[in-house]
This record gives sequence, C-alpha cells and structure tokens, in this order.
Amino acid sequence: YNRGSATTNLSAQRAPEGDIDPWLRTLSFWNGDQALCALSVYATHPMSFYRTGKTDADFPGMARSKRQAEDPAVFQIYASGCSGNVTAGKYNDGSRENRQPLADRLYQAMSDAWANTERTALVENGIAFRLAKLRLEPRVTDGYAIADLKKTIAEKTDARSHCMSALGLSWHAHADDPDHRIDVPAIDFGDVVLLLLPGEMYVEYQIYANEVAGAGRTVLTMGYGESGPGYIPIERAWQEKDANLSDWCWVAPDMESRVKAAIREALGKVGTAE
Repeated sequence: YNRGSATTNLSAQRAPEGDIDPWLRTLSFWNGDQALCALSVYATHPMSFYRTGKTDADFPGMARSKRQAEDPAVFQIYASGCSGNVTAGKYNDGSRENRQPLADRLYQAMSDAWANTERTALVENGIAFRLAKLRLEPRVTDGYAIADLKKTIAEKTDARSHCMSALGLSWHAHADDPDHRIDVPAIDFGDVVLLLLPGEMYVEYQIYANEVAGAGRTVLTMGYGESGPGYIPIERAWQEKDANLSDWCWVAPDMESRVKAAIREALGKVGTAE
C-alpha cells in the first residue's frame, strides 16, 4: 500500500507508524508576562477530508482556531513540519466525520505543549541568524528531462499531466542555472532554533536536525519554504522505489548529503560529521 492522507485499507491502518517525528513543538514570544504569539509545528500532511473543490485549513486549522478561541490575546500560528512522507492516513478513513478526531488530537498536543512552556529571557545580541545555500540538481531521468516534459504537454490532454510537466519545466528554468541556490534560513535563540527547509522535505531531515543540534537544544523545523523542487526524499526512498516519487519530485537523486550539509550549516554545526 502507499502512504496516503486517507485509507480504508485495514492492513495500512494496523501497520506500524514508520518514520515519524512524534513531537509537536510550540515556540512562544512574550513581552514580560504577556504572551504575544505561539508558533506550533508538527510534521504531517494537513489533509483529511478533501477533493471537494473547496479550500480550507482542514484539521490543523480547526485545532488552531480552538486554541485561538481559548486564548484570544495570544496569536496562534500553525506550520507544517517536514511532511513529504508523513500523513494522517493510518488514523483517517477519509470521512468528513473523522476530521474532528484528528483536530482534537492536534489541539491536545498544542495544549500540552503550551502547558509545558519554559520561558527564557533573551539577552542583548543573543539572537543569531544564519543562512545556508542549497544546490539541488534538476531531475533529468525517467521522463523528467525538458524534452520529455514538453512532449507530455504536446501529446497529452489531461490537466494533471499538463500541471506536472509545467511544474517540472518551471523548476528546470531555475535549477538549470548552475549558480542557482535555495535559501535555508535559521534563527537561533540559543536553546531553540527555528529552521525553514524547502519543498516537501522528508521527515527524516527534521529528525536529523534535532540530532545534529545536540542535547539541550530544540529545533522547530518548518517545511515548504521554497516549494519548487516538490518532494525532497532521503536516498533510501529512491532505493525503495517510493511511490511518492512517481511524480511531484523534480530533483535528482543523491541530494541527501547536500541537504544535510545545509542543515548543519544553518544550525551552526559546520564541521560536524554527517
């Protein structure tokens, strides 16, 4: 079975969760004793009941709205973590009714994170900003070369084929320039680092960021920064012929070491072994 945002496959529902980051993390900002903003991050596709033609915030939006209603003075923000290969499908049969239980689970995690807040005073000049530059090569095999993508647009008539090919061509227009780089920014508050990674980054990179940061430091890793590359998998996913990579991925294989090097640089861990 494939990893989807909804499934009625009992084998998939009963299977182990696999590689996930089980922690929702909340970074809050205060003025004295007054909390101003809370940023919560969790790694999963924010999809449950969908393909209705409507646009909404799905179950993360429901959870965020409930937290906002509880504490109107604190602006609540939710961001998806590295969720390229993590979905709610194990716990979601795709029914409209199941959206609320998913929202309740996420809301409870937000509430628990807030209850466990540890406040730390920021010292003058105690915040560091770092920016790593990441080069991701464009995918050119298996129908992803420019000529192949143009041929698909010319010969096929369905909207999805046109959309996928146009997205691939758009990434080529950027990444075919050998000087093209993606920004990987990080704000370092000391004990906590806020990190932004590009694309639909696989969750293993988020787990890696916290491992590299070391004991006593927490990394809030947000995905979907520069989304042009699509899925950004670990190398094992290519070897396992991950079905995700049959489309929506416009980067070449063998990029894992580059991504990890950018993470280390953004976290101020240059020279740390992979």
